[in-house]
Amino acid sequence: MSGISTATVARAATTTPAGRMRALARAELTLLGRTKGTLFAALFVPLAMPFSLRQVADSMDLKGNGLSIGAVVVPGAIGFSLLFAVYSALTTVFAARREELVLKRLRTGELRDPEILAGAALPSVAIGLTQCVVLAIACTALLDAGAPSAPHLAVIGVLLGLVMFGALGAVTASFSRSVESAQVMAMPLTFASMFGSGLFVPFEVMPDKLASVCELLPLSPVITLVRGGWTGELSGAETLGALATAVAWTVVSVFAVRRWFRWEPRR
Repeated sequence: MSGISTATVARAATTTPAGRMRALARAELTLLGRTKGTLFAALFVPLAMPFSLRQVADSMDLKGNGLSIGAVVVPGAIGFSLLFAVYSALTTVFAARREELVLKRLRTGELRDPEILAGAALPSVAIGLTQCVVLAIACTALLDAGAPSAPHLAVIGVLLGLVMFGALGAVTASFSRSVESAQVMAMPLTFASMFGSGLFVPFEVMPDKLASVCELLPLSPVITLVRGGWTGELSGAETLGALATAVAWTVVSVFAVRRWFRWEPRR
């Protein structure tokens, strides 16, 4: 598989950064299609979760906390897409390409380091973005979620989440010794986000002290912005706080990638 990836990129006639990244993204998409387990988790798990979230939401006193079904199901569905289609998938992709020596070979060519990482991440990020749009439309139409009151907040939240979890996937892969360990290394953040970032239990339902801590998790500001986009009730201070948290996590993640990302197998 590594030979296909490097050969495809090497044959690219264009020498612009965008052209090089497109060539790498096409090669990566081919390889991703051959990894059945990663592809299944990225494509189908997030699409099935809204129905489970709907059942959980029905058992809560949402109206008593000023929430609606849409304000719980849509952000949760988007959160699952970011966790599985972007974060978990990219953790596995980066670890696999490193162990196959693909990343090392690519660095000997015309591609620069940011181009290699961005090009390899593009297919998973594109899948995640497509899923977020499809899930938002499907939940609005099929689960009576209603249309967003402040769609710009939801868009900002999704875009920040795509960048942040793409970088976090690279960070997690950096500390993984193999593809198998990468899957294990991704679990702590995945489970912490699932149960602490408002996917299953909204912050409004949590005890205040616990909610204050959980709001600092990487996925939490994304959920806050998307939920605020649906309810339209997010204040200016809350919006700035969520944006600051998301940007801080993104900056820290990018710094960690620049500082600790490994391009060769961990032996």
